[in-house]
Amino acid sequence: MTALTSQSPNRPDLAALILRVALGILFLAHGGLKLFGFGLAGTAGFFQSLGLPGPLAYLTIAVEIIGGVALIAGYRTRIVSLILIPVLLGAIVTVHFAAGFFFTNANGGWEYPAFWIVALVVQALVGDGAASLGRRS
Repeated sequence: MTALTSQSPNRPDLAALILRVALGILFLAHGGLKLFGFGLAGTAGFFQSLGLPGPLAYLTIAVEIIGGVALIAGYRTRIVSLILIPVLLGAIVTVHFAAGFFFTNANGGWEYPAFWIVALVVQALVGDGAASLGRRS
């Protein structure tokens, strides 16, 4: 195995794959937490406590889980990455912004969701990468 040095060949397809799968797993985890941890009613109640319509919780869960699966599979990666950004913007605006920047603050600051948005923008720019349903030979 070649050491990663300045002489190593670039592996953009592998980098896109790693980023895509990591983002997909994170979205599955967060959607799964809302669905199985807090439950549909609990998540809807939390959304309502923020002044949001309860049914928006169902849409958010669906987008996170379907988006996570699509990213892992490499299906419509660029579009899915862009569709997921408003979910994180909503989390920043409704919950995390008031907690300050650092995610270690009480109620979690906006640092982590903002970085996640940057990662999604990068994914949208680099595309599917290796081992994806959207890859064209």
